[in-house]
Amino acid sequence: MSWGTELWDQFDNLEKHTQWGIDVLEKYIKFVKERTEIELSYAKQLRNLSKKYQPKKNSKEEEEYRYTSTRAFLATLNEMNDYAGQHEVISENMTSLITGELTRYVQELKQERKSHFHDGRKAQQHIETCWKQLEASKRRFERDCKEADRAQQYFEKMDADINVTKADVEKARQQAQLRHQMAEDSKAEYSSTLQKFNSEQHEHYYTHIPNIFQKIQEMEERRIVRIGESMKTFAEVDRQVIPIIGKCLDEITKAAESVDHKNDSQMVIEAFKSGFEPPGDIDFEDFTQPMKRTVSESSLSNSRGDGKSEPKFGSKSKGKLWPFIKKNKSPKQQKEPLSHRFNEFMTSKPKIHCFRSLKRGGAGPEDFSNLPPEQRRKKLQQKVDELNRDIQKEMDSRDALTKMKDVYVKNPQMGDAASVDHRLAELGQNIEKLRLEVQKFEGWLAEVEGRLPARPEQPRRQSGVYEAQNASGVNSCAQDRESPDGSYTEEQSQETEMKVPATDFDDEFDDEEPLPTIGTCKALYTFEGQNEGTISVAEGEMLYVIEEDKGDGWTRIRRNEDEEGYVPTSYVEVYLDKNAKGAMTYI
Repeated sequence: MSWGTELWDQFDNLEKHTQWGIDVLEKYIKFVKERTEIELSYAKQLRNLSKKYQPKKNSKEEEEYRYTSTRAFLATLNEMNDYAGQHEVISENMTSLITGELTRYVQELKQERKSHFHDGRKAQQHIETCWKQLEASKRRFERDCKEADRAQQYFEKMDADINVTKADVEKARQQAQLRHQMAEDSKAEYSSTLQKFNSEQHEHYYTHIPNIFQKIQEMEERRIVRIGESMKTFAEVDRQVIPIIGKCLDEITKAAESVDHKNDSQMVIEAFKSGFEPPGDIDFEDFTQPMKRTVSESSLSNSRGDGKSEPKFGSKSKGKLWPFIKKNKSPKQQKEPLSHRFNEFMTSKPKIHCFRSLKRGGAGPEDFSNLPPEQRRKKLQQKVDELNRDIQKEMDSRDALTKMKDVYVKNPQMGDAASVDHRLAELGQNIEKLRLEVQKFEGWLAEVEGRLPARPEQPRRQSGVYEAQNASGVNSCAQDRESPDGSYTEEQSQETEMKVPATDFDDEFDDEEPLPTIGTCKALYTFEGQNEGTISVAEGEMLYVIEEDKGDGWTRIRRNEDEEGYVPTSYVEVYLDKNAKGAMTYI
């Protein structure tokens, strides 16, 4: 089956068909190119989507990714990023293996097609020229034959006419002979031209055209094979990334299977557990019997007046609030910056000032005393672990330098052993400082966990309120001491502290009468009372004082009959009644 024998007379149709084949190839190239653009766009959108939902560094979102469900979501985002990368690989491979290769092949195909059809047109023109020569020879032979016939007829006519001279007859005879000779010559030429044309025509239709059409057929078949191979490559490019995409999907599945609801629930407990015990039962208050009004132990005339009186174990004072009874919030909840409070403290009129020990450069106490017990324990444990890691790093560096020094001692040409002494001394000092830090934090940790006796400090009011204690002061100015790392911590209080038995706490809800007012106060700053037992106040607000600071940095105030709670003493300016010991201010 050959185009040269079967389609010898379809030169024009073959020219149109081969052009159509090139158009199909260019259309397929355009299709693949658009596919690569779609893959790139899809990959870009997937990457942007993954980036959009990635947690921001040093933000609250980053802390939320400690749960198994959120970690699984983060793993999904990372795998989607890798998934997008595979679509970029598809685009790159299709561009290089299909689009680029086929574009070069189309250019070569066009040149080859042009050459083949140029040869075909040349052969066609040659056979047409031979045909024209044959036609001209034939017409000349026909014309000479007719001229010879007319000359012969004219001679016979002249020879039969008796009036014609002999000379005219001879002239007609010679003319007839000449025409006959010309006819014979034309005949011979026509015969020769005809033989030559037949030979050329045979060669044209059985040799030249078949060869040219065979080359065109092979060219077209190569084009068909090439486009088929490109389609196969198109599928293979996708198939090559399927295992990697499958791994991405497997990792997503693995991450999903790692979600542990029990573990997440336990982490919620660890994150928010305060360590306080639930409140006990409230005793029945019988109002049918006349009862004497008990004076609050927090009043200045009783407990503070004498300073050494022991509370009775059965007393039913309402001097303290349980942390979960009431929670009031203020519409304005903006805390005053510490720097602003310090500036106002420096420019204000002389008052009695006491500062809570703060960690240098930090926003909270170094011992995390502003946190509930359980959270404080976790923070202290994290700090101890962090310091131990730092110690290990310093010790590894010291060991490495020691080995280096030994090598220098044994081989002085490699270096000066004395050059590392300064660094070793620095590392030793750093390790000693870090160990002192560890001891300090372990002491606080042991205190929280109950392994060591508590410092002789007034027991903290169990209100669950620890926010803003980093800026609150104690009523009696504590002497500060400097820790080995240079941070300031609070010295133990010099006052005689009053220990209140734990059994007395549950009875503090049974007072019939509200606590009396012992003075007024003005809010120096806005306080956001988010924890149980606190109350929110706005800057400049005037309130009533019902219990002054007992040394833990908190003052109990009342706004109206239904709203009362604790605020940091440093946030208010207290004015006690004239019968009390005098107005005192805590900042």
